[in-house]
Amino acid sequence: MIPEYIRYELKTHSPEQLVAAYEAAGEHLRAAPECLGYELSRCQGAEDIFILRIDWRSAQDHLQGFRKGPHFPPFLELIREFIEEMAEMRHYEPTAVAWRRD
Repeated sequence: MIPEYIRYELKTHSPEQLVAAYEAAGEHLRAAPECLGYELSRCQGAEDIFILRIDWRSAQDHLQGFRKGPHFPPFLELIREFIEEMAEMRHYEPTAVAWRRD
């Protein structure tokens, strides 16, 4: 599993528009076997900044599977207008430093 992080800094769209777009686009992520899950988080104190985390089976599954598969075009159509407001979009490899309280 490899997480992809996308940071949005909204300048021309409202937070509600971004949330609505991903509520709709989530259908295509859930349908894609390459996607293991996703979460959209909003920054406290800076309501125009969001982080989207998408967990992929691998970076290659994301780039070669999802992006070249049938679920990407309708997904892209729903979020295309926000691309210019992406401040970062990268895959990150998890390290052994982790802990979570259940």
